[in-house]
Amino acid sequence: MIEVIGVRFKKAGKIYYFDPDNLDIEKDEYVIVETVRGIEFGKVVVAKKQVDEEDVVLPLKKVIRVANEKDKLIVVENKEIADEAYQTCQVKIKEHKLDMNLVDVEYTFDRNKVIFYFTADGRVDFRNLVKDLASVFKTRIELRQIGVRDEAKLLGGIGPCGRMLCCSTFLGDFEPVSIKMAKDQNLSLNPSKISGLCGRLMCCLKYENDDYETAKRELPDLGEEIKTGYGQGKVVGLNILERLIQVEIPEKERVIEYTLDELMEEGVINTQAAD
Repeated sequence: MIEVIGVRFKKAGKIYYFDPDNLDIEKDEYVIVETVRGIEFGKVVVAKKQVDEEDVVLPLKKVIRVANEKDKLIVVENKEIADEAYQTCQVKIKEHKLDMNLVDVEYTFDRNKVIFYFTADGRVDFRNLVKDLASVFKTRIELRQIGVRDEAKLLGGIGPCGRMLCCSTFLGDFEPVSIKMAKDQNLSLNPSKISGLCGRLMCCLKYENDDYETAKRELPDLGEEIKTGYGQGKVVGLNILERLIQVEIPEKERVIEYTLDELMEEGVINTQAAD
């Protein structure tokens, strides 16, 4: 076992583990750590805990120190000069006539690197732009092309549900989402109904998917012939979340609604078959 803390560098960003190095560090405090990008300022979102060594990538970087007020001021200053760098880069992009959309600009805590995030339809030859920016900012320059989902995560916004975007508020990682998930949940396949601000399928399609998959294994299929206490019937309707089955009974000339438990009690469905 090894002791770690979890640090996040952006709101809803990924959580990275660091060695607390016997420092007195509490959750929600800010720390200065060394990363592959350089010295960075992050927030502790996972308090000290023991994890198996195979669950982390060794060797772990050690926390340099708990952040102080001076460090917090540096972060504020970095955001201010990043805003200025954004405006400068926009001008340079126009000068070089590049087909790219600048999304965000970020300085590392130690200002040894400035990162420009952009979107583009294809590959962009930005070598001359990098040289131009390096001559202006006198530091290392990185241009990073991101996808539309990452753009939505950086910029934020309000989704079709009326709430702030999941990706910009709490989702640390994007999980694969497929049109099959929408089909399984009996949702409209109209792209405007199941797409987020990024134009891709909404991340929330994944949230209930496991429950729907479990329910589909337990419930009979639409159109399936089953024998009930009222006679032979045909499944004509399903309420997957509430585990309700509507069965049409020709002999009774009516549709009867059953719960999954009721059909199991009648022996129509058994747990072994459902599994």
